[in-house]
This record gives sequence, C-alpha cells and structure tokens, in this order.
Amino acid sequence: MIEGARWRKWVFFYVPMALFLLFLLFPFYWMVITSVRPDGELYRPWNSINYNPFWTWKPTWDHVRYLFEETLFASWLWNTTFIALASTAISLVCGVFAGYALARLNFPFAGSLGTAIFITYLVPQTLLFIPLAEIIRNYRLGDTPWSLILTYPTFLIPFCTWIMMGYFKAVPKELEECARIDGASRWQAMLYIVIPVAIPGILSAGIFAFTLSWNEFIYALVFLSSPEQKTVPVGVTSELIRGDVFYWGPLMAGALLGSIPVAIAYSFFVEHYVAGLTGSVKG
Repeated sequence: MIEGARWRKWVFFYVPMALFLLFLLFPFYWMVITSVRPDGELYRPWNSINYNPFWTWKPTWDHVRYLFEETLFASWLWNTTFIALASTAISLVCGVFAGYALARLNFPFAGSLGTAIFITYLVPQTLLFIPLAEIIRNYRLGDTPWSLILTYPTFLIPFCTWIMMGYFKAVPKELEECARIDGASRWQAMLYIVIPVAIPGILSAGIFAFTLSWNEFIYALVFLSSPEQKTVPVGVTSELIRGDVFYWGPLMAGALLGSIPVAIAYSFFVEHYVAGLTGSVKG
C-alpha cells in the first residue's frame, strides 16, 4: 500500500485504478446497454439532437426475445455447453495422468517430453484444422458435436498437462512417500493423497479448458454447418450478420448471454483458480 500524504494515494493508486477499471469494464457496459436499447435508438443518426449512445430511458427485452423466438440460440447454448463440458472432462483426465507421470515418475527424457507437449499447444489452430478436417471427413464426424469433442483435446490436453505437471512438482514428495511406507500402492497414493492436494490446480486447468472450449471459433466454423448444430460464437456471428447488415441488438444480447456461464465459473472458483496458477499448496 502506498504510504505518505493522502494525495499520493489518489494520484498513484485510486485514479490509475479507476481508469483501469473504466477501460476494462467499458466493453461489457457497452454490450449490456446495446442489448437493452430499442432499435429506434440503436440506429438513430449520430448528429440527431436526442442521440445518446451511452444510456437509454426505454430499456427493452426485445433483442433477447428475438434470440430465443426467431433464432436457434437455445440450441446453440446447449451445444456449446455439452461440447465444452465433454471436451474439458476428456482433457482433464488425460492432463492429470500425463502431468503426474511427467512430474513424478522417473524415466529418460521426461523434461524434454513435457516441453515437447507444451510446444504442440503453440501450434496455430489455423494449421492444425487442415489435417484434422481430413480425419473428421474420413470418420464421417462432420456436422456433429463429436467433431469438436474429439478435436478440442488436441490443444486442451497439452495445456492441462503443462499446468498439472508444474502443480504436481509443487506437491511435497514426502506426502506420497509416507503413504507408500504405510502400505499404499502408487495408484492409491496418487488417488487419495496427491490428487486431493492438487484440486486447486485441477480446477484452474478445468476453468481454462472450459473457457477455451466455450470461446473456440475456427474448428466450430469449419466442422459444423447446420444451423441447429452450431455453437454460440459461430451461430451468433453467422446468423445475425447477413451481408453488410449487423443486427446489433441481438448480437450484443447473444454475446452477453454467452459470456454469463464463463463469468459464473470464474466467480465460483476464483480463489482456487489463483492458487492453481501460483502453484501454492494448502493443508
């Protein structure tokens, strides 16, 4: 905390913090206010006398109602939730076991293998989707949720493995050694001792994986074509932008509703999320 005269706190802490929050939250405020403004205000010329882009005195739910009655937004929301949860579960299971093996088991080139796994995460999706599209076509998985559930782990598993490998290294080996001395097998020591201690890291990796799956766009755009199979990011942008016509009210309402699940996930697990990133161990 800044000590000294009161003006120093205002100049070096409160004012910069307020400007930062204003800069950070303004896009969300703009999204909310656009979602509830009537079309008459949204498309009013900027040089009109009563033009007011930052506030509305006549909020309306017409844009939200349009989403659920005139589009397949409910189906997009369900598709996104199912695909994100399934791909996150697969990636977490693989990432936890791979991270434990790389961090705890002694075998040659374990460190190099961990680095190589993380490097695969850095390969751009714009390059990966070309061979993956061929695989999806050969197995006839195109335009189904499984085309995304099976391809998202290609970039989620390396990321989860890297996070869990670092977190397992932070867990004291003495805990596992005590369990082994008491007669536990390696599997039991991992299941009942190491993994419960690593819950913050698992939650952190899970939140990251869920967020990446929820917001992913390129694979969903390439592998899904039917309107009823689309996810929220692809459905909102492809069905609510027609040529050069932007339906700003429904667009912002869809973006707002689509961001709520991720915000809820972060708000519930923010403490575990921070602990997982810093690698701290409690208890």
